[in-house]
Amino acid sequence: MNFEKFQEAVDILEIASKITQSELKKKYQKLSKIYHPDMPDGDAVKFKEINEAYKLVSIYIQNFRFKLDEEEFYEQNPLSRKSKDWFYSF
Repeated sequence: MNFEKFQEAVDILEIASKITQSELKKKYQKLSKIYHPDMPDGDAVKFKEINEAYKLVSIYIQNFRFKLDEEEFYEQNPLSRKSKDWFYSF
C-alpha cells in the first residue's frame, strides 16, 4: 500500500479525518446500501470500489500502532486532561 492508494480509498469512502473502526463500518454500510447492484440506483463498479477501499482503510486502522505516552493519551482522550482545562478551574 502506498499513500496515494490510501488517500484514494479515503476519498472514495468520503472520510474527513479521524475515524474509528465502528464509524468506518457504519460509513461503509451506508455507501454499500446506496451503490449495491441490487438497489435501484446501484452501480456494480462503484460498489466494488467501495469494498476495496473499505478493506484497505480497515486494514490500516487495525494495524495502526499508538504511542503509549502521555501526549498520545491526551490526544486520544482530550477530556482526561482535567488539571489544565479552563472548564475544570471553577
